Amino acid sequence: MRAAPSGRTGIADLRQSGALKLVFPRQLTDGAETILVNTAGGITGGDRYDLDITVEENAALSLTTQAAERAYRAQRGETGRVTTRITVQSGAQMNWLPQELILFERCALNRRLSVDLHGDARLLMVEPVVFGRAAMKEVLHDIHFHDRISVTRDGCPLYLDAMKISGDAAARLSRPAIANKAGAMASVLCVAPDISADLAAVRDLLPATAGASLIAPDTLVIRQLAQDSFMLRRSLMPLLEHLSQSPLPASWRL
Repeated sequence: MRAAPSGRTGIADLRQSGALKLVFPRQLTDGAETILVNTAGGITGGDRYDLDITVEENAALSLTTQAAERAYRAQRGETGRVTTRITVQSGAQMNWLPQELILFERCALNRRLSVDLHGDARLLMVEPVVFGRAAMKEVLHDIHFHDRISVTRDGCPLYLDAMKISGDAAARLSRPAIANKAGAMASVLCVAPDISADLAAVRDLLPATAGASLIAPDTLVIRQLAQDSFMLRRSLMPLLEHLSQSPLPASWRL
C-alpha cells in the first residue's frame, strides 16, 4: 500500500492466488481498508496460506476479515499453516483487525504472524480466538493449535508471544491459573508514541477478566478472557474503536 501526494492510501502492487482474496471497499477517508476473504470457507489439515503486506511511508491500512475464520477437523498427521508477514514503514499506520478464529474439535493449525515496524510506524493488532461454539455446546478434547506472534521495530524485538495447545484443550482451559473455564480469548497490542497517556482510559473499558499493561512507553498489551465469543466481542468492539479512534470495519458490525 502506498500514500499518494494527496495523502490518500492506495494499492501499489497486488498479487493474489488460491483461496485467499482481498476486497477493497470504497473509502471516504485517506486511509485504505481491505477485507480478507477465504473462499474455501475455513482451514483444515494440509492447507497453506501466506499473506505478505507492506504499508509504505505515511500510508494507513486497516485489514479485517469477512467473518470469523474456522479451523476445521483435520486428518491425522496433517496440519494447516497460516503465515502472515507485515512490514510497516516509517510514518505509516497498520490496523490488523481480523475477526475471531473458531477452533473445532480435532483441528490442527500452526499460525504465525510477524510484524516489522520501521521508525515511528504505528500498529493496532487484535487476535481473538474461540475454543468451540458455545451455542452448539462444543467441547474441545483433541486439538493442535500453535500460535506465534512476533513484532519488531527496526529489527529489535518489541513483542513476542506464543501459545501451544495439544490434546485436551477443555481440561487445560478449565484451570483457574490458565483460563478458569473461559471459552474465548483475545490479545490486543497497540504501538503508538502517546499510548501511555491512554492507559487509565483503556482499563476503564475492560471487563474484570481482562488486563492491560505497558511493556514499553509506546507499547500497550491487553489480554482478555471471556465466557464465549459473544461476550468477547461485546467488550472488544468499544475497546478497538477507542484505540483506533475510528469506527470498526463494517464486517465487525454485521
